[in-house]
Formats: sequence, C-alpha cells, structure tokens
Amino acid sequence: MRNLSRSYLHPAINDTNPEDDSVVSNDFSTTLGAIILGLVFLLGVPGNFFIVWSILARIRRRSVTAILILNLACADGFLMILTIFFIVYLAKQTWVFGNAMCKALFYLCNSNMYASIFLITLMSVHRLVAVVFPRKVSFLVTRKIVRRVIVAMWVLVMVIAIPSLVFRDVRMDKDERNKERLVCAPNHTLPRHVRFQYAFETVVGFILPYAIIITSYVLILRRLRQTKFKRKVRSEKLILAIVVMFGAFWLPYHVINMIQVAAEWYPENSPTRETLDHISQSSRAVTSALAFISSCANPVLYTFAGKSYIKQNGFAFMAKLFEGISSDQIGNKKSRIKDTMGTSNVDSSNSTGASTGQNGR
Repeated sequence: MRNLSRSYLHPAINDTNPEDDSVVSNDFSTTLGAIILGLVFLLGVPGNFFIVWSILARIRRRSVTAILILNLACADGFLMILTIFFIVYLAKQTWVFGNAMCKALFYLCNSNMYASIFLITLMSVHRLVAVVFPRKVSFLVTRKIVRRVIVAMWVLVMVIAIPSLVFRDVRMDKDERNKERLVCAPNHTLPRHVRFQYAFETVVGFILPYAIIITSYVLILRRLRQTKFKRKVRSEKLILAIVVMFGAFWLPYHVINMIQVAAEWYPENSPTRETLDHISQSSRAVTSALAFISSCANPVLYTFAGKSYIKQNGFAFMAKLFEGISSDQIGNKKSRIKDTMGTSNVDSSNSTGASTGQNGR
C-alpha cells in the first residue's frame, strides 16, 4: 500500500525504493527533534544576527577572522530562520509546504553544512599562514584575495549541495498508526544513489575539512614550539573552540550517514540491514536537530569568550572581542618580528664579543 501511494504521487519513482521509512516515522525521535529545533530557533536567530550587527555596525577595520565569522554568522542566522519550517513539519508529522519548498529547504540546509565547515577550515588555514609565514601574511592574505576566496567558496557550496536538491521529494507515507501523511523524504531509487549522496556528504563535508583543520593545528603547534613566542592568543583559542564544537554536534549526523551507507551493502531482508536501517531511520531526526545546534552554539561561545568586556562595554562587548582578536593578530606578528630581531642581535653581539676577544688575544 505504501509503495502504491508513493507511485501515485511520483509515477517515475521505482517501487523498489529502499527508503520506505521517513524521518518522522518515529514519534519519540520526532518530538525530541521538534523540541531541540524550537530551542535552537529561540537562541540562534537573535544570537547570530547580534553577531552580524556587532561586526557591521561596531567594527571599522575588520580582520580576516572577523570577516570569516561574519560570513559564518550570516549563514547560521539564515539557517535558523528556516528551522521554523522543520518545527512545523515535525510537530504536524506531515509536510504542508509543497514539493518545491521540500527540495529548496533541504538544499539550503545542506549548503549551510558545507559553508560552515569550509569557513571554519579557512579560519584554521589563515591561522596557519599567520603563524608559519608571519612576515608574508600581509602579502598572501589581502582583502581582495579574501573576498575572492569567500565568493569562490559560496559558489562551490551551491554546486556540491545539488544532490540534496535532486534526491528529495514529497511522497505519501503511513505512520505507526497506519494513518496516511505527506513526508519530505529522500527519493533514492537505487542503492548506489544512497551510497553516493551520504558518503559524499560525509567525506566532503566532514572528513576532508577536518583533516585540513587537524593538519593546520599540528603545524601551528610545531611552529610555536620552534619559536620563543608561545603566548596563546584569543583568536587561536576561539577558532579551536569553534572547531571542536562544530565537530561534536555534526559527528552523530555523519555517523548515521555512514550507517545508512553500510546498510546498502547488505542484501534486502538481511537481519544486519534491518538493524542498520532501524538505527538510521530512528535516529535521523535527533542527529539532524543536533547538527542545527552547532549554528546557534557559536553566539553562546562568543558570549563566554567576551564576558570580560560585558561590564565595561555593554552591548558592544562582542565588537570588542573581535577587535581584541585583530589586535592579537597584529601583536602576534610584532612579537615574532621582535623575537627574530632579538635573536639576531644576541647572535651578533656574541660574534662581536668573540672577535674582540680574539683581537685582544
């Protein structure tokens, strides 16, 4: 009956679609997901737009890190606005917004996932350049280059998120009480489509960026150990906190992706496949909601990082935090130059003393 209903809505869809269960097929998971998204909306929308206002209205000379945080806050704030549609979806357990909105909303959410991790990766790479090449950073990272990189990143994000636009449709489904409802669900007609989409999401949107991030921080730590400048600046600690928080909230989502990919390698009616399918379908709503938390967690993180400015600066504390990051970066470069000059002066004085001793002898 379920396959007949799906074929009635979309005759082109193959009746052997392996994804019979939707994200709203489990009452507990759906309810918990709706509660999480409701809290995310209340925290994320004002929080991210406060960051945008702080950077645009309060900071005149914006550092590269501030520009990247601005883009991250814009992406997260826009995503937080979209959560209202998913709250309605989970609360009603039926899709009421039509097929075009079904495709568009999930496409925009997928784009945000890529944009967030790519922006965090760019932050890490920028810190690597600033630490390893402090004298060349002003030539390697100009405003024009930063703008071009960010524009290219957004274009790339819009392109690689296309599979979520293609493999998504509204179809008829039945809940646990055998009641019919419309669901916005994946429309993979072949197992290889499932393997491609979810493996691609996890590799490109999580594994590869995190490999770059981890490599960057390993090289940063190695460089700091080689120099006398070992003071931890706020920008490095803040970016590292953003990286850890993003990974913690997105890891469960990508684990479920890999479970769903693994399930497709087993034959139908296999006990292992049934178990993996049950895990992925019953957990998808909760892990997706947790992933949304990462977009509202950054304002909370910035608030804790800038709490020392709150008493003195009031609502301008966030701008002071980002200005402090800029001064840290400038101070970082100056300290390194001083350190290098100091070392060379010591070397030269030693050599002068040695030569004097030799002449006196």
